[in-house]
Amino acid sequence: MEDKTTAVEAAPRQAPPSAQGRTALLGAMFLMATSAIGPGFITQTTGFTVKLGVAFAFAIVVSILVDIAVQMNVWRVIGVSGQRAHELGNAVLPGIGYLLAGLVVLGGLVFNIGNVAGTGLGTNAMFGLDPRIGGALSAALAIGIFLSKKAGVALDRVVILLGLVMIVATLVIAVTSAPPVGDALVNVVLPETFDFVAVTTIIGGTVGGYITYAGAHRLLDSGTTGPENVRDITRSSVVGILVTGVMRVLLFLAILGVVAGGVTLATDDPAGSAFQAAAGDIGLRVFGLILWAAAITSVIGAAYTSVSFMTSSRTSERRRNLITVGFIAVTAAIFVAIQETPVTLLVFAGTFNGLILPIGFGVLLWVAWRRRDLLGGYQYPVWLLVIGVLAWLLTLYLGYNALLALGDL
Repeated sequence: MEDKTTAVEAAPRQAPPSAQGRTALLGAMFLMATSAIGPGFITQTTGFTVKLGVAFAFAIVVSILVDIAVQMNVWRVIGVSGQRAHELGNAVLPGIGYLLAGLVVLGGLVFNIGNVAGTGLGTNAMFGLDPRIGGALSAALAIGIFLSKKAGVALDRVVILLGLVMIVATLVIAVTSAPPVGDALVNVVLPETFDFVAVTTIIGGTVGGYITYAGAHRLLDSGTTGPENVRDITRSSVVGILVTGVMRVLLFLAILGVVAGGVTLATDDPAGSAFQAAAGDIGLRVFGLILWAAAITSVIGAAYTSVSFMTSSRTSERRRNLITVGFIAVTAAIFVAIQETPVTLLVFAGTFNGLILPIGFGVLLWVAWRRRDLLGGYQYPVWLLVIGVLAWLLTLYLGYNALLALGDL
């Protein structure tokens, strides 16, 4: 189907993006990607690799395609409109934006306690440091980023650097574990088994909750908005998902090589034991580095995105950064006080994440379909709207499962 965007999209750009603009685009991509790659991401990928083996390759590919469909629509609507998701929600139906903001902030607050805990576990694996001390020091580092004079630039550079560190470190272990890559490639096309629960779970973990809006809201703050930037917006949304996909594939291969070799993973720390089996004590240290990088970037992403829902486009950068500092400090203090995140709270927050995606995504698709005025007259591509609606139907299933989880609490 022909993409009837507008002449603006096809028109040549008036000027190439500056070096700072390119860094901001990369930062938005990696903020979304690293927000998704958290402690839960590592746990989920490890669990399904052990359960499904090479067949998990097919589930990963399907999830990446669905994630791309979601993020292309989210980034385009937010990027072209120049408004945050909750601002668009209130413009469509007064009050729904506040509901969406409340769900994101509450879910992000609870999950950020878990993210801080993840940094503590990472420093423990690397250096044997007390998790509470490691978590507190990591939170202080994240706070320092938002207190710096050029917080936006610092944010972009940190998430890009740590994202690359995670990918390279995981690649090293994936090569060391010698996974059956050929069998995995065959299962991409002809899976030995298909697990719908695995697909929907990792989709929710990649584009659910605050993660859905992390990159798109960062894009707004970087100034890359409007129909004239559609190409950059679209490219960034796809590349961001591909970065997440690459990390999941590498982690899958790293774990697969160990499992295929007949190693039984420890039940209390399956991912850590897999890395240790692949490369000894060095592997365990590398795992600690990956876990810490995944956790601290998720701390940054959760705090940044949650605060973006607590503020508006008119809020000054300094005030937004100070609120973000407070958000991180509160979650770190709670972790240090209780030393762990209660499972019930995580399940409760996970329920919110399951509800956020269909509500927020539905609002954005409505804007794309019926509220051209909010897009500055931009004619939304029909093909993109169609694949967005198909993906939204799947998010309804995720939301239904979330409600079932709430009923089990």
